[in-house]
Amino acid sequence: MSKVICGHAVSVDGYISGRTPKGQAEFGRGLGDAPMLFDWYSDGDVESKVFDGFTLSGPSARFFDTIAARVAAMVVGHTTYEHSSHFSGGSPHPTAPLFLVSRRPVPEVSHKQTLVTTGVADAIAAARKVAGDKDVGLMGGVLVTEALKAGLVDELILHQVPILLGGGRRFFQELPKNVQLRQLDVIAAPGVTHLHYEVVR
Repeated sequence: MSKVICGHAVSVDGYISGRTPKGQAEFGRGLGDAPMLFDWYSDGDVESKVFDGFTLSGPSARFFDTIAARVAAMVVGHTTYEHSSHFSGGSPHPTAPLFLVSRRPVPEVSHKQTLVTTGVADAIAAARKVAGDKDVGLMGGVLVTEALKAGLVDELILHQVPILLGGGRRFFQELPKNVQLRQLDVIAAPGVTHLHYEVVR
């Protein structure tokens, strides 16, 4: 059965990007001063079977590729879309089409991307139709928070990098009280610990 999952690299103190360097615009800033959150994508000698150009450690490759191979559609929030330079008109996943959630028009959306203006629930429903029996991936802190509030997230994966950033963009916004998680797996790997949870409803 198709699941809705979210995975993101985070610092130990819960940030998905660092501070914006002085003089740099808010949008398009990417990771700010924290590119090390994704060093584990390229610090190993095992090539990813899903993402070209990723060379991960053995433990990271086994975990990452297993999850990435499950995803057949991506739902992304507008802020993440802007910070990621519109994913160059494509998707953050090499084979999964992108569904963009935005309350306002986005004229730069490409023909390979689908704009959904009626909220995260409708975007996930549309993505599920495309994904079939495979999974839908979510990307973006505000988006994931809204999906958690709506009870739409099945699994949560935190690729926790051993650094305290002390500022930047937090992954989670204000959540409903007491979201219960059940631990599925903990994978220790060079430069990162993969924490895999099921959201208990």
